[in-house]
Amino acid sequence: MYLTNNKFIAYLLALAFLVASLLLGISIGTVPVPIMSIIKIIGSELFPFIALDGIDPMHINIVQNIRLPRVILAGLVGAALAIAGAAFQGLLRNPLADPYTLGVSSGASVGAVLTLFFQISIPFIGSYTLPLLSILFSFITIFLVLAFAQKIERSMKVETIILTGIIFSSFLGALISLMIALTGEELRQIIGWLLGSVSMRGWAYIKIILPFFIMGSIILLLNGKELNAMSFGEDRAHHLGVNVQRRKLTILTAGSILTGAAVAVSGTIGFVGLVIPHLTRLLWGPDHKHLLPLSILTGSSFLILADLVARTVISPTELPIGVITALVGAPVFAVILIKRRT
Repeated sequence: MYLTNNKFIAYLLALAFLVASLLLGISIGTVPVPIMSIIKIIGSELFPFIALDGIDPMHINIVQNIRLPRVILAGLVGAALAIAGAAFQGLLRNPLADPYTLGVSSGASVGAVLTLFFQISIPFIGSYTLPLLSILFSFITIFLVLAFAQKIERSMKVETIILTGIIFSSFLGALISLMIALTGEELRQIIGWLLGSVSMRGWAYIKIILPFFIMGSIILLLNGKELNAMSFGEDRAHHLGVNVQRRKLTILTAGSILTGAAVAVSGTIGFVGLVIPHLTRLLWGPDHKHLLPLSILTGSSFLILADLVARTVISPTELPIGVITALVGAPVFAVILIKRRT
């Protein structure tokens, strides 16, 4: 009973944190918008019978067309990276595992940069070309990492996989640098994208990431029990009746879908998939049946607030959101590692 109440409090606090982050992210800016106006405007979108009498039309335009889509996109990207990081850490039983250290993000970045560099557009897919190629390259990268790690060491120890991921990440980073060096007019677009941002993306980008986010998240949430088993080791999981190879492939695929889609719409944003699962695990425990959904809520809130800081701290100039996540994430992660050691 106590455990049930504890988890209920966890979800309640995480939801309250998310709602507060959403309202702050929409309210604060060059033109502040009152919280009650935001609630009425969003309410009118959900329930058309709610009247918007007395609300400044400029505030309605700012909320509906600028800040609300930006905040929702930041939340989806943060949630995608956080749940992917939590799944990778559970699968590989290592606190350093996340979409970036495994090279998945770098692979997705190569796919996206190639799309921008060559102006690729697949017929009948159109705007979905960018996320699909990002996801495809993230798939290719994670499978190359695993194949290379197996060649080095047949038992595929976690440390070997992570080191292989870092090697691939460095190599793919060099490829991106080469493409940037060869770029002409597309340079500004690629550099801006690589720095990580959800600025001026609009509802179109939400439509791009949403189906991949739903698909990847559902797959991972359905594998919470198996992740709990595999966190004790593959042999133990096998004895508990888990088809280890199939589950590992499923989890890596879902994580790649989430990472590829997030990178496609926002660029490279580090530390979310590394730090947020750690904090969530420290606060509410390692059970993946709760860790994964709580990571979604916490990661979403964190990136919304990081984006808020990025666009207001030196207003009117905007910082890349990846700068804020690194400035916050690196010290927090260092403290977590020190506490784990002591």
